Amino acid sequence: MNTTKIQTKTNIENIKESNVTENKPQGNLPEKKFRAGAISATVWLNKGQRVTGEESEYKTISIERNYMDKDSKWHSTNSLRINDLPKAKLVLEKAYEFLLLQEQDLFKGGA
Repeated sequence: MNTTKIQTKTNIENIKESNVTENKPQGNLPEKKFRAGAISATVWLNKGQRVTGEESEYKTISIERNYMDKDSKWHSTNSLRINDLPKAKLVLEKAYEFLLLQEQDLFKGGA
Protein backbone atom coordinates (compact mmCIF):
# COMPACT_ATOMS: atom_id res chain seq x y z
CA MET A 1 0.00 0.00 0.00
CA ASN A 2 1.39 3.38 -0.99
CA THR A 3 0.98 5.89 1.86
CA THR A 4 2.57 8.82 0.02
CA LYS A 5 -0.38 9.52 -2.28
CA ILE A 6 -1.12 13.23 -2.77
CA GLN A 7 -4.74 14.34 -2.87
CA THR A 8 -5.72 16.05 -6.10
CA LYS A 9 -9.26 17.28 -5.35
CA THR A 10 -9.59 21.03 -4.92
CA ASN A 11 -12.99 21.23 -3.26
CA ILE A 12 -13.31 23.00 0.06
CA GLU A 13 -13.58 19.78 2.10
CA ASN A 14 -9.99 18.92 1.20
CA ILE A 15 -8.54 22.10 2.69
CA LYS A 16 -6.68 21.16 5.82
CA GLU A 17 -6.16 23.74 8.48
CA SER A 18 -3.73 23.35 11.31
CA ASN A 19 -2.60 25.37 14.27
CA VAL A 20 1.15 25.39 14.60
CA THR A 21 2.23 24.89 18.19
CA GLU A 22 5.98 25.19 17.94
CA ASN A 23 7.49 27.21 20.77
CA LYS A 24 10.42 29.11 19.35
CA PRO A 25 11.72 31.91 21.55
CA GLN A 26 13.20 33.90 18.64
CA GLY A 27 12.45 34.56 15.00
CA ASN A 28 9.27 34.12 13.05
CA LEU A 29 6.54 31.96 14.50
CA PRO A 30 4.19 29.94 12.27
CA GLU A 31 0.65 30.67 13.41
CA LYS A 32 -1.59 28.71 11.05
CA LYS A 33 -1.19 26.45 8.02
CA PHE A 34 -3.74 25.77 5.28
CA ARG A 35 -3.19 22.82 2.94
CA ALA A 36 -4.88 21.56 -0.23
CA GLY A 37 -3.07 18.48 -1.49
CA ALA A 38 0.55 19.36 -2.12
CA ILE A 39 0.01 23.13 -1.81
CA SER A 40 0.13 24.96 1.52
CA ALA A 41 -0.04 28.52 2.78
CA THR A 42 1.45 29.33 6.18
CA VAL A 43 0.62 32.42 8.21
CA TRP A 44 3.68 33.68 10.09
CA LEU A 45 3.86 35.97 13.11
CA ASN A 46 6.85 38.26 12.75
CA LYS A 47 8.35 40.44 15.44
CA GLY A 48 10.35 43.54 14.73
CA GLN A 49 11.32 46.90 16.05
CA ARG A 50 10.10 50.28 14.83
CA VAL A 51 12.43 53.20 14.26
CA THR A 52 11.20 54.61 17.60
CA GLY A 53 12.46 51.49 19.37
CA GLU A 54 9.00 50.07 20.06
CA GLU A 55 8.47 46.38 19.44
CA SER A 56 6.01 45.54 16.68
CA GLU A 57 4.31 42.47 15.25
CA TYR A 58 3.17 41.85 11.70
CA LYS A 59 2.04 38.82 9.75
CA THR A 60 3.17 37.37 6.44
CA ILE A 61 2.05 34.43 4.33
CA SER A 62 4.31 31.94 2.57
CA ILE A 63 3.19 29.45 -0.04
CA GLU A 64 4.86 26.18 -1.00
CA ARG A 65 4.39 23.01 -2.99
CA ASN A 66 5.59 19.65 -1.67
CA TYR A 67 6.79 17.00 -4.09
CA MET A 68 8.59 13.68 -4.12
CA ASP A 69 11.72 13.23 -6.20
CA LYS A 70 12.69 10.12 -8.19
CA ASP A 71 14.36 8.69 -5.06
CA SER A 72 11.10 9.00 -3.08
CA LYS A 73 12.44 11.87 -0.95
CA TRP A 74 10.11 14.75 -0.06
CA HIS A 75 11.05 18.34 -0.95
CA SER A 76 9.31 21.69 -1.04
CA THR A 77 9.48 24.59 -3.46
CA ASN A 78 7.92 28.00 -3.94
CA SER A 79 7.57 27.37 -7.68
CA LEU A 80 4.09 26.40 -8.76
CA ARG A 81 2.81 24.64 -11.85
CA ILE A 82 -0.24 25.78 -13.79
CA ASN A 83 -2.35 22.99 -12.25
CA ASP A 84 -1.31 24.16 -8.76
CA LEU A 85 -2.88 27.60 -9.19
CA PRO A 86 -6.48 26.69 -8.18
CA LYS A 87 -5.23 25.11 -4.95
CA ALA A 88 -2.89 28.05 -4.33
CA LYS A 89 -5.80 30.44 -4.76
CA LEU A 90 -7.88 28.42 -2.31
CA VAL A 91 -5.26 28.22 0.47
CA LEU A 92 -4.37 31.91 0.04
CA GLU A 93 -8.06 32.84 0.34
CA LYS A 94 -8.30 30.78 3.53
CA ALA A 95 -5.20 32.47 4.95
CA TYR A 96 -6.63 35.89 4.10
CA GLU A 97 -9.98 34.95 5.67
CA PHE A 98 -8.17 33.81 8.84
CA LEU A 99 -6.24 37.09 9.07
CA LEU A 100 -9.28 39.24 8.37
CA LEU A 101 -11.47 37.47 10.93
CA GLN A 102 -8.68 37.59 13.50
CA GLU A 103 -8.34 41.34 12.93
CA GLN A 104 -12.11 41.83 13.39
CA ASP A 105 -11.95 39.91 16.67
CA LEU A 106 -9.48 42.51 17.96
CA PHE A 107 -12.10 45.22 17.53
CA LYS A 108 -14.86 43.28 19.33
CA GLY A 109 -13.14 43.69 22.69
CA GLY A 110 -13.01 47.47 22.44
CA ALA A 111 -16.76 48.06 21.99
